[in-house]
Amino acid sequence: MKFLSTLKEGMRISEIYLCKSRQILLTKAGKEYASLILQDKSGTVDAKIWDLKSPGINDISAMDYIVVEADVNMFNNSLQLNIRRVRKADAGEYMIENYIPVSKYSIESMYNELKEKVSSIKNIHLNRLLNAIFIEDTAFASKFKSSSAAKNVHHSFMGGLMEHSLSVVRLCEFYCKNYPILNRDLLISAALCHDIGKIEELSPFPENDYTDEGQLLGHIIIGCEIISKKAQKIEGFPEKLLNELKHCILSHHGELEYGSPKKPAIIEALALNLADNTDAKLETMKEILESADENVLWLGYNRMFESNIKRTGL
Repeated sequence: MKFLSTLKEGMRISEIYLCKSRQILLTKAGKEYASLILQDKSGTVDAKIWDLKSPGINDISAMDYIVVEADVNMFNNSLQLNIRRVRKADAGEYMIENYIPVSKYSIESMYNELKEKVSSIKNIHLNRLLNAIFIEDTAFASKFKSSSAAKNVHHSFMGGLMEHSLSVVRLCEFYCKNYPILNRDLLISAALCHDIGKIEELSPFPENDYTDEGQLLGHIIIGCEIISKKAQKIEGFPEKLLNELKHCILSHHGELEYGSPKKPAIIEALALNLADNTDAKLETMKEILESADENVLWLGYNRMFESNIKRTGL
């Protein structure tokens, strides 16, 4: 199989990919064409079908596995497939594990590390809360292990949510060593919980798309609801501590325009925002660099960074 990450301009391929989305659009001249996003575990690629009379085009839908015959072109500094023929793949023609991006780290190893972080929390109330969420609730744990941290942007792969959460925890542990004023138990608990709402905000793979709940509420509100419900079942959970933990979750995007209902008002919330932003942006930059041709110096304009990205060392 030719994975998308190995495709080069000028290649002609006949391969099976997951059709993540399919739209019928209009050219500037008013002619209809099909725009598809194709995926395998190495990434995604934009694809076009300019001739809607092509055999098989009316038989495929989003989330189908499809066989495409296509030319690999370059458009706006990104690869694009020009599909000449397409059909829906038959069961048995493909292995699903080739089409879902997965963390390069062992899911179970990460989960074991997460459990170690939970056991390191000395505050009895926070320790019981984290155990109730991540360990005792096996259905939640299963979702958390397999979820991504985003639809695209960063950590948009199976296990990405846990990988991102642990990265944020490690950064927060570094902050605690350098700034003893930080309440470690509160900050690490918040770091572990800051994105737990994403298990409901995003649908499971292979879709990995926004759910109705995700669109209407968002992962920040969903996460706070999960924490509140679990805390209610823990006798004597201090209201002040619960409010501080929820505030960290509510403000972890840092700014109102970035989706935070509140801006950080306590030092632990500020530290969480900085750690989350650091990991998200560095992972995004890393994924941009790893997905591009290693011999290309300038990678083009990126909207998130509002800059033309350059590779160092060339």
